Amino acid sequence: MGKLTATSIEVSGLHFAYDGQPPVYANFNLDISPGSRCLLVGANGSGKTTLLKILAGKHMVGGKDVVRVLNRSAFHDTQLVCSGDLAYLGGSWSKTIGSAGDIPLQGDFSAEHMIFGVEGIDSVRREKLIELLDIDLQWRMHKVSDGQRRRVQICMGLLHPFQVLLLDEVTVDLDVVARMDLLEFFKEECEQRGATIVYATHIFDGLETWATDVAYIQDGELRRSQKLSELPELKNANNLLSVVENWLRSEIKRESKKLVTPPPQFKKISPLDNSPFRSSRHMAYYRCILISSGYTQDLLMRF
Repeated sequence: MGKLTATSIEVSGLHFAYDGQPPVYANFNLDISPGSRCLLVGANGSGKTTLLKILAGKHMVGGKDVVRVLNRSAFHDTQLVCSGDLAYLGGSWSKTIGSAGDIPLQGDFSAEHMIFGVEGIDSVRREKLIELLDIDLQWRMHKVSDGQRRRVQICMGLLHPFQVLLLDEVTVDLDVVARMDLLEFFKEECEQRGATIVYATHIFDGLETWATDVAYIQDGELRRSQKLSELPELKNANNLLSVVENWLRSEIKRESKKLVTPPPQFKKISPLDNSPFRSSRHMAYYRCILISSGYTQDLLMRF
């Protein structure tokens, strides 16, 4: 089990860009304390998934002190993942197991084969997760629904008693009961073991009393990061969904204003630019056609 520190997650001056693309993050900073259940919110394309993958050590960034999880380098310290201290559950039907890479969860094998194939697991914890997620061990993974396959994926990701858990929209395929039971399990993990969870989601039902912190990202920038209990907008709102909705709608309005603002004119415009007598590329094209067809100069003057 990883040693708890003043911050479970520390990001300092993060710079990251995909090859040939503009930076996703530039001088990004974020601190998350042990025991937190932090919601990561933002519009599609804001960088939430990228940040979670960076925290999970799936992308290499800068030096060893730029991104630290449990006071260790997220990318360079492979024992973080192998030990189970750091767990990541994303959108793909796969489970990352050490150097073996991503193992698919859609082959012709049973749920029992997948779940009991993970070694070194506490049997009590395993049985609890199987019951919690209502998993039938006889499910054939290539025949089950997306929701059932998701339950197996989540179960496998939680078999080790993590210290930091990164969740990227993993409850989207679950029904309401399964989702609420899973959130309650996560809450117990944080309160009883001091674990830390970062949860990126667009489903906010019931999260007002579940989350302890919120981090709002806009276009790779951290706009808000604070305790949920100290969020002033939430005190005057019906629920967390309405607060996040207002943030995103304001973001859309700002982007719309940018689009309607005319770009600066670097070229001096001639009074003849809008003249009906000024030749266009289309007119030049038709002049060439007429010349090649042998039309008279009088007709050409009309173009």
